[in-house]
Amino acid sequence: MRRSHRDESPDRLYVITSGRSDGADEALDAVTLVVAESGPTPGMQSEHAAILRMCRGPMAVVEVAAHLGLPLAVTRILLTDLLDGGRITARHPRPAPSPAHPLASPDVLEKVLVALHNL
Repeated sequence: MRRSHRDESPDRLYVITSGRSDGADEALDAVTLVVAESGPTPGMQSEHAAILRMCRGPMAVVEVAAHLGLPLAVTRILLTDLLDGGRITARHPRPAPSPAHPLASPDVLEKVLVALHNL
């Protein structure tokens, strides 16, 4: 059974982050998607290795934190370590289309509809 981060001792969280409480990449917000670019290596910190194993496909930062059972701030620090080392890539999800910037123009959609109808 996984322990909640509320059950974690401050000492353990201190050790996990090597004493850092800041220094996380500002671009890594809760919904940023991360993907592993490599697998874990021998001797790697266990949390880093776990992140690389779980992020073989895109996963949001908040999901990584939940799977690790760690606070978001601690997870962001760990992800920044991996990002700085080129072990993961991160990207923000695409914004939802808006009326000002629709996914496709009405003209394109009409042409697609006509083409489908002609099939």
